[in-house]
Amino acid sequence: MKNLATAIAATLLLLLPTALAFGWVRQANHRMVEQAAAAAAEPQAAVAQNANAGYCTPELKQILRRVLQSCGLLQSGGVRGCQPADAAQVAALSGGDFNALFLPMAQRAGVVQFDLDSATLDPQDTELVDRIFADQRGASYFFVVSRSSPEGSVQHNRELSERRANAVLEHLRGRFQDPDLDREVGLLWLGEEFAQLDEQFCSWQRSGAGNGRCDTEDLNRSAFIAWIDCQL
Repeated sequence: MKNLATAIAATLLLLLPTALAFGWVRQANHRMVEQAAAAAAEPQAAVAQNANAGYCTPELKQILRRVLQSCGLLQSGGVRGCQPADAAQVAALSGGDFNALFLPMAQRAGVVQFDLDSATLDPQDTELVDRIFADQRGASYFFVVSRSSPEGSVQHNRELSERRANAVLEHLRGRFQDPDLDREVGLLWLGEEFAQLDEQFCSWQRSGAGNGRCDTEDLNRSAFIAWIDCQL
């Protein structure tokens, strides 16, 4: 009997660690279930909303990245922009498709309309530029996309649209003296060769629109200006 009692006691001692470990595992699992339930009941932290404006489609972002990398922003060696042939290659789109990407930006953009064969900003032009540039709302990039109507030679219109883009830039430099200007402003000059505007843009904010008339010649003697709110 004594030997039997000793064997039973030894067996119990051997089983005790296993029983204790099993109990600890059950308790740990129970605590995990309770913690998960409590976490589910707690209010979750607010998730920041996507800061992109509604017009920031993947296609537009792709174009913006190409422009910024290739020709859109000021570089260390001075102002560098895109001329018509460059812009068509960078965009890799037809002119109509390129313009369509910007149509939803009507509330954030404007069309600065120049006089025929002129790159001079008049008071209506500067008022529009100032108003749109001042409405930054935290955006990172300000685009100036200038054009020319088809009168004159191709080369003349390239140069004219370049002067128009730079006229807007020089006005911004003098008016705002923004230390970040060289990292914010991107220039494209398209001449008459690429992405001519059509009547869809007549509803946009425009300088020189007081006569109530809007035709393609007026629209394309212009610089399209806008802050771009897209997260790139």
